[in-house]
Amino acid sequence: MTGAKIFSGTGSQYLAEQIAQKFGEPLGKVNIQRFSDGEIYVEFQESIRGQFVFLIQSTYSPTDNLMELLLMIDAAKRASAYKVIAVIPYYGFARQDRKDRPRVAIGSKLVANMLTAAGADRVITMDLHAPQIQGYFDIPVDHLDSSAIFIPYIEKLSLANLTFAAPDVGSANRIREIASYFECEMVICDKHRKRANEIASMVVIGDVTDRDVVLVDDICDTGGTLCKSAALLKEKGARSVRAFCTHPVLSGNAYSNIQSSVMEEMVVCDTIPLKSQVDKLRVASTSELFATAIRNAFENKSINSLFLRSKMANKK
Repeated sequence: MTGAKIFSGTGSQYLAEQIAQKFGEPLGKVNIQRFSDGEIYVEFQESIRGQFVFLIQSTYSPTDNLMELLLMIDAAKRASAYKVIAVIPYYGFARQDRKDRPRVAIGSKLVANMLTAAGADRVITMDLHAPQIQGYFDIPVDHLDSSAIFIPYIEKLSLANLTFAAPDVGSANRIREIASYFECEMVICDKHRKRANEIASMVVIGDVTDRDVVLVDDICDTGGTLCKSAALLKEKGARSVRAFCTHPVLSGNAYSNIQSSVMEEMVVCDTIPLKSQVDKLRVASTSELFATAIRNAFENKSINSLFLRSKMANKK
């Protein structure tokens, strides 16, 4: 009889254990080792013949995490798994989603090609930096939305003068949907970059006077955009500013930037493990959401109920 088995790469062990617990099955046994030169070796230590195999691994830096996942997919296919589903809470290289200047790679498309070539039958991920990345795959992609996690948190805050802010123009559509759910206003922080991770200028489009502002973004890298947005919003009269960010890449001086910022708090998901902890950082678990998505994929059920649009329909 076809069953479901969940395995984890070394980069997402902490999250996979929680997902497996919520799913109701123990985490499967897989041996992942490295030779003295750093080469990765993968071996499943239990039979997966004829099974739905869910492989959990975020592909954040270093790229060993991606290579581990590719080798796990290949090993599962060669071990006669019925279906191999790559569960990628954070899909790395997603910021390289288009050819925006001459002679550059489209990294997110390359990763999609590698996952498909390795033998993945399906991908489950969350908050891709660019939703159109789903179109880079010729296999099904379940693109989960962190709004299902952030909205209950925001509701508990009971902010009287709630306003949502998009940290850049590209986030406007997503923020508009969340603002519509709360039936409140939104503003946009329009930024211009000189180069990656360096903001040249920023302006706020909209009024935030005496408002409790919530910034929402998919990735926080150095924290420069969110911290500068928060400072500008305060300068424009915001009463309070807090941020919700799905993927805590948090490189460079990110932790000190967040702690010294004017933000009340920053809430992030556990798609990437934190390297350290500061007072203003809060972590929201994605394990329940991914466990439900895995169960629905295994049972061939819809995952529509996990999305914000479903919550909005129920609200009406």
